[in-house]
Amino acid sequence: MRFLLPLLVVAVLIASCFLPWMTIESKGITITGLNTAGTTYGKPAYFHFLWVGFFLLFLFINKVWSTRAAMVFAALNAAWAFRNFLVLPMCQMGECPVRRTGIYLLFFSSLALFFAGLVGPAKENEETAAQMTENREEPQTPNT
Repeated sequence: MRFLLPLLVVAVLIASCFLPWMTIESKGITITGLNTAGTTYGKPAYFHFLWVGFFLLFLFINKVWSTRAAMVFAALNAAWAFRNFLVLPMCQMGECPVRRTGIYLLFFSSLALFFAGLVGPAKENEETAAQMTENREEPQTPNT
C-alpha cells in the first residue's frame, strides 16, 4: 500500500512523456518528450526516466537513508520538469509554441512525485521500536 501512490504517479509521469508537449504551428511540428524532430531540444524525457528510475530504486530499498536519497532524485526530477515547462515552450524569433496537455501533466506529476515520496513513512524495525521503549526513562516524582 505504501508504494501504490508513488507507482501511480510514476506511471502518469512516464505516460506524459509520450503525450504532446507543445506545437509549433508555423512549422507544423508537434513535440513530445521523446520526439523533438525539427528542433534542437534533444530528448528531455530521458532525464525524467533516469530520475524516476533512481527514485523507485531507492524507494524500494526501504531504509531511512534510501528514502532520503529517493527524495533527492524526486527533487531533481521536479527541477528538470520545471526547466522543461519554462525553457522549451519559450518564444524564439517571434514564434511562440502552444503548450499542450503533456507538458502540464508532466509538471504536475513531477511535483506529485516529490510529495508522494513524503506520504509513506519508512517501515520501522520491531527491534528498533522495542529498544526505544526499553531505553525510555520513567519520569521521577518530586520528593516533598
